[in-house]
Formats: sequence, structure tokens, C-alpha cells
Amino acid sequence: MSSSDDYRDQPVRPYVITEGRAHPTRNTLRPETLLVANPGAELPMSASREKRSLTSMCRGVLSVAEAAAHLRLPVSMVAVLASDLIDSGHLVVRSAPSHPVMPEIDVLEKVLNGLRKL
Repeated sequence: MSSSDDYRDQPVRPYVITEGRAHPTRNTLRPETLLVANPGAELPMSASREKRSLTSMCRGVLSVAEAAAHLRLPVSMVAVLASDLIDSGHLVVRSAPSHPVMPEIDVLEKVLNGLRKL
């Protein structure tokens, strides 16, 4: 496959989608960061197709990595888009539970034994 074939599949270059930026405005966005759309905030008509898709996908809880897979974009690009949407109030970061629930030791042993049998 030549580079011209790649171009036909994605005619818009990544730097156009992220408006020339390579880094998000927030350093806290990681692939496992959970995003949720702010139901009260409507995107302006000038919002890109990718930002509209990301906001629509995040009506339920979605991680940055999952959103990247659905959009077929690199995680780094989705982090830039998501940070823009967070800054504008269209997305919010959903925090993980403050006290993670640890499974019982016997459950972990059963899982480990099951994996060993594979």
C-alpha cells in the first residue's frame, strides 16, 4: 500500500483536525480517562465533525482510548479534541471511585488458577 492509498482513506491530515496542536491543554488526560458529555452544553455550528462525534459518543461514559478506537484516530489526537471540549464545557471528566473496591483474595486465587489452566 502506498502513501497515496493512505491519503485516500483519510484525506484530512491530523494537524488539521487538531488545529495544528500536538498536545492537549490538560496534562491529566490519559487513555483511561473517562469522559461524559455535558447535556446542557450545545456545540457551536462551527464545531468539527470529530468534535461532534466525540461529544455524541460521550453521552454515556467513554474512555479516551475507547473514543479513539471508535473515531479511528490516534489517542493523542482524541486527547487534544477532548481537552478542547472540556475547556469549553461540552465534556466533563468523570473521576474514578475514590476508594477502589478490591476483590476478595479467594476470588483472585480462582482467577489465577483459571489462567494457569489455560
